[in-house]
Amino acid sequence: MTEPKILPVLPLRDIVVFPHMVVPLFVGREKSVKALDEIMKGEKQILLATQKNSVDDDPSSDAIYPIGVLATVLQLLKLPDGTVKVLVEGKSRARLTRFTDRTEYFEAEAVEIDDEAGDPAQSEALLRAVIEQFENYVKLNKKVPPEALSSIPQITEPSKLADSVAAHLSVKITDKQGLLETIAVPSRLEKVYGLMEGEISVLQVEKKIRSRVKRQMEKTQREYYLNEQMKAIQRELGETDDARDEI
Repeated sequence: MTEPKILPVLPLRDIVVFPHMVVPLFVGREKSVKALDEIMKGEKQILLATQKNSVDDDPSSDAIYPIGVLATVLQLLKLPDGTVKVLVEGKSRARLTRFTDRTEYFEAEAVEIDDEAGDPAQSEALLRAVIEQFENYVKLNKKVPPEALSSIPQITEPSKLADSVAAHLSVKITDKQGLLETIAVPSRLEKVYGLMEGEISVLQVEKKIRSRVKRQMEKTQREYYLNEQMKAIQRELGETDDARDEI
């Protein structure tokens, strides 16, 4: 475990950032903007920690999860409306041990958390299973960018694979936070696999429902078209009979 660091904290809403993850964030709260201003003066390191209630505009330190990530700011852009767009890269897990008394922005003492590697053979087996399951997941979830399917199978480090797949899962924030807080790599891979399995089951049901609805709509449209066609034929026949009567 490394020496504690005191750094500004950026509370996150509706997102959990993992190590190895590069993500843009839009920051508008005054405290958060001040925190970014402060870290840009130095090494551009910041603590990212998800808040427990996303609607809380001014969370207390108790309302922020104690496990987050140590991250580096890669790019910062101040927008005309006063908000800030910042590109961050998660570096490592970090435990926020205490918040300081600073009031203008959140600041905390934190220590980086080392992974618990576990049994190499078990991790390798789980790595292969997760990659295979991720390929199945991507086929059903169109929200995953295509480049993820080509990059993730190339990852050979179990910890990095677990975090990279976790970042693409469409699951609850509490589930993602649970993955972030899982330090043992084999356990994290197992949880990622289980979450994917659950998501695949739901996506398969959704696909069946969409197919059934589509077939029903096509049947309804076909019946409507045939009915309209029959009405047109009947009108045509009626007009022909009237013409014969006149003759």
